[in-house]
Amino acid sequence: MPIVLSGYLKLGDAVIITDQDHRILDINRYYEQTTGYSRDSIIGFKAGFLKSGLTPAATYTSLKSEMKRGNPWSGVFTNRKKSGEIWHSSITITPIQLENKLYFVGIFRELEQLKEGIYLSEKKRAETQRELLKVLAISCEIRDPGIEEHLLRVQTLSEKLVYMHDRRMQLKLSESYKSHIAHASILHDIGKAEIPEGILYKPGPLSPYERKIIEMHPLMGADILNKISREINNEVISSLEVAENIILYHHEKWDGTGYPHRLKGEEIPLEARITAIVDVFDALTSRRAYKDSWSVARALSFLNEQKGKHFDPDMVESFFNYFDERGE
Repeated sequence: MPIVLSGYLKLGDAVIITDQDHRILDINRYYEQTTGYSRDSIIGFKAGFLKSGLTPAATYTSLKSEMKRGNPWSGVFTNRKKSGEIWHSSITITPIQLENKLYFVGIFRELEQLKEGIYLSEKKRAETQRELLKVLAISCEIRDPGIEEHLLRVQTLSEKLVYMHDRRMQLKLSESYKSHIAHASILHDIGKAEIPEGILYKPGPLSPYERKIIEMHPLMGADILNKISREINNEVISSLEVAENIILYHHEKWDGTGYPHRLKGEEIPLEARITAIVDVFDALTSRRAYKDSWSVARALSFLNEQKGKHFDPDMVESFFNYFDERGE
């Protein structure tokens, strides 16, 4: 190995140097400490012997593509130490041409050893957030055994609608924002956990007093969320502001006659306008103890009637476009 490459071994991160066939030429002491393998025991081995099978195939595809172009590559590997323990590392691999020979210098930083915070891939963070919010929503409405299916349909349809509306209106919303809307929509009615069952499931008409209690559930839901959020690791659950907006404002109406704050038009956050349509549509097309389910056509006709009254007109059009694309 050329002497000039030895300088990389003095870096404070784990370093591995391989030849063009990816056989290990040298490692530094930080690499030994991290992996548990001694220098003498792995020189000559292919660098891939550390693979755990848990790194996504797309990561290796990206790596090989950049290496063929002679470019440096950065990414995250999930490898296995000598002890069998899994470790995650942020790695940069740089090809270096010396004396007509190609070498690769890999610099690793073990993510588990970062002094502050935790590491989660964006995909894993999204999956974790979705599941935690689902558990929270269902646990708050456990008195209604049929509610889980409604909540999951609202979550799925909110995701479809936000992507359709973003594309149709060319809003260029960020992926994280759209994801937060989809995940948080499942929480829209958690405030009903605070409503007495005698009022919540009353078979007949509500009195003005009982109606007032029902209309308090968005405020109760926001209070529940704020109490819980103080105990949640923000690295796992992010952007609870979107969830709070959905909980507080999904019963507001475009014409200002909704509740609890009588917001009007675009004063109502976008995420709440999305959930409002989806929640009403699913309620109409679902069978309940006190009513039969409506057909999709009848429910869509109702939404059209309420365009500009209950619902954002542009959002209704996006909702119709979603069904048009499905051939419905």
